[in-house]
Amino acid sequence: MRIISFNANGIRSAATKGFLEWFRAQDADVLCIQETKAQEDQLTDPMFRPDGHHCFYRDAITKKGYSGVAIYSKREPDQVITSLGWAPFDDEGRYIEARYGNLSVVSFYIPSGSSGDLRQGFKYEVMEWLRPILAGWLASGRDYVLCGDWNIVRSALDIKNWKSNQKNSGCLPPERDWLNGQCVDADQALDIAAGQGWTDAYRLLHPQGEDYTWWSNRGQARANNVGWRIDYQFVSPGLRERLRSCAVYRDERFSDHAPFTVDYAP
Repeated sequence: MRIISFNANGIRSAATKGFLEWFRAQDADVLCIQETKAQEDQLTDPMFRPDGHHCFYRDAITKKGYSGVAIYSKREPDQVITSLGWAPFDDEGRYIEARYGNLSVVSFYIPSGSSGDLRQGFKYEVMEWLRPILAGWLASGRDYVLCGDWNIVRSALDIKNWKSNQKNSGCLPPERDWLNGQCVDADQALDIAAGQGWTDAYRLLHPQGEDYTWWSNRGQARANNVGWRIDYQFVSPGLRERLRSCAVYRDERFSDHAPFTVDYAP
């Protein structure tokens, strides 16, 4: 099973840069997209239904050309869910889930707080609201793959300029504590009751890896690899042993983010 997560920063823009051609060559089972920045009725061109994939979108209804998530799937899901029950989050188009038997694949787009205190406050609200939801998923017995742009780094390994970003959104201690408090790395024990059981696929497969998935458009950040790792695939305990390999694709620039691919054993 191959799953790709990608923040497109505008799916139509990424398409003009060759992303969909690249995707067709990947033989992926599921593609999770964030920041589609489009309404579904703007994506009627057949290119947005590549190779017969089943394509599902959750658009932002707060304003057009903003946020939005999608899932492209080889196999038709048993169910697609697009709401978690809180309008301030749902209406920004930040969650979509495809269910296949006991497996759920989620495309998440966690808010950024980089535009100022108001949005940072909303980000903190989202984090606390999501905590029991994520814990409930862990305890449900379902297998989950949580894909997406979480707009938070986990450690110094995940960001080029660690010290200088300690006061910047995405690297703030409370954000990192929240995310790390739900993750279990290779040297840690599961604690499902405490909501600590999500495995960071990349970090398990590359314990000391320093690959990034996002680079600022300012200066020569991408050319100099001054990046952040904020795009993840978090898996529930039942999938931990099925992780086989992963890769961040940087050879072509489809967006300010890079596609992140994970291969799972059957």
